[in-house]
Amino acid sequence: MRVLVAFFGILFSLVACAEDSATTAGPAYEEGKEYIELAEPVRTDDADKIEVREMFAYTCGHCFRFDPLFHQWREKQADDVNVVQTPVVWAKQMEPYARAFYTAKALGVLEEAHMDLFNALHIQKSRISSVEDFAEFYTQYGVDKDQFTKTFESFGIGSQLRQGDAKARAYNISGTPELVVDGRYRVGAAGAGGHREMLQVVDYLVEKIRAEKK
Repeated sequence: MRVLVAFFGILFSLVACAEDSATTAGPAYEEGKEYIELAEPVRTDDADKIEVREMFAYTCGHCFRFDPLFHQWREKQADDVNVVQTPVVWAKQMEPYARAFYTAKALGVLEEAHMDLFNALHIQKSRISSVEDFAEFYTQYGVDKDQFTKTFESFGIGSQLRQGDAKARAYNISGTPELVVDGRYRVGAAGAGGHREMLQVVDYLVEKIRAEKK
């Protein structure tokens, strides 16, 4: 009897350890379900870091709701993670919004103005679509209208626009927001199960890539 009790005690301990290990490891995600592995990896901005790139559009309501979550998540990332954003341009009318993003970044007001532009479009229902509209909007951040317009229409901004479009096509982006991890994995809300779940899948992929780098 003592031997039998000891046997079941050991068996119970092994099962408990296995359960604890599974809990510690976190949820297991499957390629093709929660995330998609790209057929061809896309070069990242900094090869020494793990890149997480958000593909978004200012006119997208889902992006508007996702942005606060993404911002909070970004603030918690370690130094080895490079978080970047790229506006998508699927139609001609989306181009001014992408140009405004790159222009605000070039003029040093992106962090301050990014969520405000989302709010202006989706809460205040402001009509902002032309270069004149954007130039007027960014004056509240101390940007000169002429300087904004000149930068907005510059070759450098046009070049960034084309680079962003090339990345979106290479990633095979089909909706927004979507996250691309290290130029290798694409994560969307539909596959992950929601916006918060997208970030959980990204956390899993970041840890996966960290382990591969060791």
